[in-house]
Parts: sequence; C-alpha cells; structure tokens
Amino acid sequence: MSKDARRAEGVFTGGISNGEYGLPLEEIVVVERGLGPRLWDTSGKEFLDFSMAWGSCLVGHAHAEVVEAVARQAPMGSNFAYLNTQVLALGEEIQRISPAAERLRFCASGTEATMYCKRVARGFTGRNKVLKFEGAYHGANEAGVTSLFPNKMLAFPTPELTSAGTPAMSDLLLVAPYNDLEATRRIVEENRDDLAAIIMEPLQRCTPPKEGFLEGVRELCSTNGVLLIFDEVVTGFRLAYGGAQEYYGVSPDLIAYGKALGGGYPIGVFGGRTDIMEMVREQRIGGDDYVWMASTLGGNPISTAAANATLSVFRQPGTYENLHRMGNYLRNGMRTVLAGHDLNAQIIGDGPLAQVVFSSDPVFDYRSTFKGDKKLGAAVMLGLFRQGIFLNPMGTKLYLSIAHDEPIVDEFLSRFDDTLKSIITVAA
Repeated sequence: MSKDARRAEGVFTGGISNGEYGLPLEEIVVVERGLGPRLWDTSGKEFLDFSMAWGSCLVGHAHAEVVEAVARQAPMGSNFAYLNTQVLALGEEIQRISPAAERLRFCASGTEATMYCKRVARGFTGRNKVLKFEGAYHGANEAGVTSLFPNKMLAFPTPELTSAGTPAMSDLLLVAPYNDLEATRRIVEENRDDLAAIIMEPLQRCTPPKEGFLEGVRELCSTNGVLLIFDEVVTGFRLAYGGAQEYYGVSPDLIAYGKALGGGYPIGVFGGRTDIMEMVREQRIGGDDYVWMASTLGGNPISTAAANATLSVFRQPGTYENLHRMGNYLRNGMRTVLAGHDLNAQIIGDGPLAQVVFSSDPVFDYRSTFKGDKKLGAAVMLGLFRQGIFLNPMGTKLYLSIAHDEPIVDEFLSRFDDTLKSIITVAA
C-alpha cells in the first residue's frame, strides 16, 4: 500500500472517499490526474479507464473544449444559486431535443433529479406509491437503493430493503420484473388507486428492453393515470443525442438527467409536461398543489458552462456512430476472448456500454443476471484493476467514452484475456 493510500485509510471509511469501490486496502490507489481515456495515480502508474467516473466523463477526462469553457466562466463567478446565462442556454437546448422536457428545473446530481421526479409525481397525482423494476439503480435516494441487489427473491411486488435505513420503502415502493409486461400490468392494475408513477431506466443497467416493452409500459401508464418517469441519468446523451427517448422512440411524462451531461462536472436536471411541472411553481407555496424544490448548486454557471461545451462536442458529426461502433467493437472483442476459454459467459449491453455475465442462460432481467457466477465476475473485475484497467470491482458494467479508440480497446481485450488465463490457472 502506498503512503497516499495509507493516508486515505486514516481519513475515509474503507479508505474510499465517495463509496462503493470496496477495494481491498492493499489495492487502493489515489488518482492524481486524467486525460482522455487514461488516469495516473500518485505513484505514476497509468490506468486505462473503463469506468469514466461511472459514465459521467463521456467526453473523456479533461476534454479541451470543456476545460476552456470552465476556464472562461470561473473568473466571472462559480455560483449564484440563481438563473444565469449558462443555465438558460443549456435549458433551452435540452428542451429542444427532449420531447418530455416541456419545462425544466436544475439540481446538482442525478440522485436529486430522480428524487424530485418521484416527489412531483406523488404531488401531482395525490398518490403515494412508486413502482420500480428490480435491480434498477435510481440514485442514492431511498427508492433508488431498494431492491437494487436483492438476494431473497421476494414475491413481486414486495420490495427488498437492500440498504439499511430505508424502512419507509416497505410501504411506498412496488417492485416488478424488468421486461415482463404482463407481470407489470397485474401490479399496476391491482395498485392503480395508490400508484403515482413508474420509474425506469429504459436500458436497465446493460440489459436492453424486449421489443414492445417500453411501448407497453407507456400505454399501461396512460391507461391507468400513472405517470411514467424515465431515469436517463445513464442513457441520456449516451445512446443518442436525444437519449433513450430518441433511441427507442418512447417519451415519458417526467425525465431525469445527470452524469454525461456535465462533462465530468456535477449536474442534475429534471423536466416534464408543463402541467406536471407547475407543481414546483413557488407562487403555490402553502397550497396542496405545491411541491418543494430548490438546489443551492443546481444550474451553477461552472457546471452548466461545462455542459454547454459537452453538448457541443456531442453535436459534432459522427459522434454517436463512433460511440456505437466502439461499443460493438468492445462487446464483440470480449466475446472472442471468452470463446477462447471454457467458461459459461456472455456479453450484454448497447451503445458505449458492456457487461460480462458469467452464465449461459438468457439475460433479460435482474434475476436472470443474478444466476451468473458473481464470485467469478468479482475476481475478473479485481484482476483487471490489478492489470491497470480502472473500473469499479463491485460492478461489471464497462463505460466507453468518445476518447476510446480501437488501440485502447485492443489493450483492454489483451488484459481481459490475461486476467481470465490467470484466474483459470489458479482455479485449476
């Protein structure tokens, strides 16, 4: 363990400053800088980054246009907690490309954006319950971390409290199996009088929706007076410039964005139909038709300047064709590597996302993914980290950025192959 890692151990629980990595203490590194698809720690070791700050750096680290935009804005003020030129321009662009975003409000993270969507939905409908799909992550709010990584496999729609400190979710949350429209229909129809909204990742983690599933959920919500929330914190600006709405051709009633929008800077935004978003109008304070919403750092000119620059990069010709091409290149390369080993495994994902599941059974929801060999998956991810691939060893999702190219992916594939060989050798 390096000197800097020992310092971190003395300051942060588990030696990690912001959670989840769960590395063994001897594996902890302290990152000093990043550029494009690479990171360097304080010892000078270089990593190829396949986490990209959990997908928030879709433009790559320290992209020149984003750095320049932030440098121009910083001398003019970092935060006013108020309407400013940068947030206005950004809001207009999001409204232009997002059918669901007739009106918007800014906050500081995707977690806040999904939280506000659920609050607004409850206020607008006068109902208390929200439905999510098992295994989906909707931010660090209480609903987001409930039934996130369940292992009891309770009967639907009972939620599993996969984080302590979330007791209210037992009464406020319903859970359905992703990609099962009929099961979802039954749950909605049985709870329609109490159900405010369905919140979903259109592409759940790396599991694509079955044909007709999103359209079916959209119709189900419309028929039963339930609001549909798209959590596009991951899919927004990643699958297409217009996000999952554009990619799949389905629009929700409320939508949440974060991650890639900020180009590596903290940002969150949510929006929806004009009549729904009227719930946050401050002139309604004191009435039953008001939902409280405010954010000290929401829409700050530094983050929104970075976001405006980021969107200008995404608008450049060929951006999404290349992201999809590189995603296919990565997934197909991983399949080729797996074919050289005697393993039951498959690669799933879409766009610039990939995930390895150590199972030969079809993967279409959380429980089919759960059947995979999680111990082997964790060993492979930790092995890749030790070989200089920066990622979250507690997960199996890989993120690409526009800075990744074929040589970078080829190097990853070589280290993926070496990792599998070493694990198989040890197991033998």
